[in-house]
Amino acid sequence: QVQLVESGGGLVQAGGSLRLSCAASGRTFSRYAMGWFRQAPGKERVFVAAISWSGGSTYYADSVKGRFTISRDNAKNTVYLQMNSLIPEDTAVYSCAAGRTYYSESYYILVGDYDHWGQGTQVTVSS
Repeated sequence: QVQLVESGGGLVQAGGSLRLSCAASGRTFSRYAMGWFRQAPGKERVFVAAISWSGGSTYYADSVKGRFTISRDNAKNTVYLQMNSLIPEDTAVYSCAAGRTYYSESYYILVGDYDHWGQGTQVTVSS
């Protein structure tokens, strides 16, 4: 079982930066691919970024490519999402997710591929 707790959300002006953290419990964190998703008011949850359990493979939604960076520290059981050049359209509740995988370079981009979810953290970007 993996429990996930996000932090680092807040209010920021357009053009600013935030770094989200997702702390995981459990000794098998390093065997989980991790992802970040976001959900804006009245909209569905959408994929943002994913990282393999080795950290060697990453994938981004086109909307954040070049602005966001996902990383992980398996020794600290934590995954990060560095968000730069934020725009109002990035406003949403951001949630991290963990998906069990046996392959070090695998990652997932679909909601249904993830087994565990955090409660989410609000990110608001003002114009």
